[in-house]
Amino acid sequence: MKFYYVYILRCNDKSLYVGITNDLERRVNEHNDGKLTNAYTFRKRPVILEWFQDFTEPKQAIYFEKKLKG
Repeated sequence: MKFYYVYILRCNDKSLYVGITNDLERRVNEHNDGKLTNAYTFRKRPVILEWFQDFTEPKQAIYFEKKLKG
């Protein structure tokens, strides 16, 4: 069974970032490695995983992520 994760990161400036992924460990590492220079977290590293929720349906995860982002 494949899982999808909605996650919250705490950035080094104390701001929060909400995202979605199907590989949580890889995605948090990508944030900390600075893979995307135009990403919100690039200049706010290191980030810490504060919370996550897993889902089996991608549509549920997308819906929940949007609710968190308001």
